[in-house]
Amino acid sequence: MKAKLVIITFGILVFYGCTSVSEDDLIENTPIPDDTITYIGHVKSIIDNNCIDCHSNPPVNGAPMSLITYENVRDAVQNRDLIARISSDNLGFLMPFGGPRLPQNLIDTVILWEAEGLQEE
Repeated sequence: MKAKLVIITFGILVFYGCTSVSEDDLIENTPIPDDTITYIGHVKSIIDNNCIDCHSNPPVNGAPMSLITYENVRDAVQNRDLIARISSDNLGFLMPFGGPRLPQNLIDTVILWEAEGLQEE
């Protein structure tokens, strides 16, 4: 009887322990938009979802600046190497802080935003 219970328990654990979820399912695979990249339309949501925890007003966890407004983010791209920081593979500089690094499509969106002139709307 005990052997049956162990086998059934093991079978249940194996059945429910298997999953089709992978790390790739957790990465946002939204394609880069074909239209002009703007802060309001594309970049703000990336910053709000990934950076605001530390880059709030006032900044916390050692963050050097706020990224709350368009002006804050534009200044960070132009003068504070924001793109280099979010693109870095260096474990000491991973952004968001503590990693993992942002998905490449989100980094590419910010890079395109800069290339297209850092438009707000």
